[in-house]
Amino acid sequence: MPADPTPHGATASGAGEAGAAPRRLAQAALRDLPWEVGVAKPDPIITVDGVTRTFGGLTAVSVDHLEIQRGGITGLIGPNGAGKTTLFNLLTGFDQPNSGTWSFDGRPLSDLPPHKVARLGVVRTFQLTKALSRLTVLQNMLLGAQGQRGEGFFRALIPAIWRSQEAANTEKAMELLARFKLDTKKDDFAGTLSGGQRKLLEMARALMSDPQVVMLDEPMAGVNPALTQSLLGHVKDLREQGMTVIFVEHDMDVVRDISDWVVVMAAGRVIAEGPPESISQNRDVVDAYLGAHHDAPLTVEEEDQVLAEAEKSIAREEEAQGGAGAGGVTQERTQR
Repeated sequence: MPADPTPHGATASGAGEAGAAPRRLAQAALRDLPWEVGVAKPDPIITVDGVTRTFGGLTAVSVDHLEIQRGGITGLIGPNGAGKTTLFNLLTGFDQPNSGTWSFDGRPLSDLPPHKVARLGVVRTFQLTKALSRLTVLQNMLLGAQGQRGEGFFRALIPAIWRSQEAANTEKAMELLARFKLDTKKDDFAGTLSGGQRKLLEMARALMSDPQVVMLDEPMAGVNPALTQSLLGHVKDLREQGMTVIFVEHDMDVVRDISDWVVVMAAGRVIAEGPPESISQNRDVVDAYLGAHHDAPLTVEEEDQVLAEAEKSIAREEEAQGGAGAGGVTQERTQR
């Protein structure tokens, strides 16, 4: 562990100041933690123990222990195929593990379907947005509201039961759409929105249920740069409202900008944890992204091995082409 793991800008007095910004509070809570995998957090809201998920012979997720700090923004990073989205699917009930348990605020979430997980206060968005394209933007928002009294068949026939709640939900939806600058699109079909606007709609719809934990799967992927800053501002605003945010992202500039803590996965395992500035210093993280010997010169033996493998590969390609290359010419001369 480095000698001074204190994030820049966090001070000992930050946690005790009245009205201190949530980011400062989150950083202060995490400031003195060692940069170790599975380190215990001061106030974890999600705890994962021994969760594994395999597909045939492939182990997609194998997390021994992981805790997510309440009220902070945790970035989940790793190379493609590291198991980040699979872990999201497990925690939110969209997939079931081969083994292990996890809990939210002390409540076990194992074996719960996604809608029950959402009712408890854990919601997510998807890398590929799930907006219902043939419903309007406002109708998509109303679907996110919890405990709607008019959902039953017979109760739906009696407007007096649900009309006031419907009006309250509509007002809340319009407030969120205005906040995300989508209020002018309320009557447009969701399928007509741009990719960035769909990301905004999905985030806004997730907030209709007043969640405690918001899990964002690559919220910036495929978003027009003009909307990226807007999305970043909205993610930060979730923390300002007291929510816990977990997000998957590949852009390290984004990760450094908004994260209080970063968890790194590779080959299904958590290989590093720490504040954003610690990640670039971690050799395991650099190796996972760039390869274990990316910055070391090849030895003579390694160069010879690489050249030999390249020559074999070329020879195989020439043979596959029916002797059209040098290998074919050599064979023809031998036959003569």
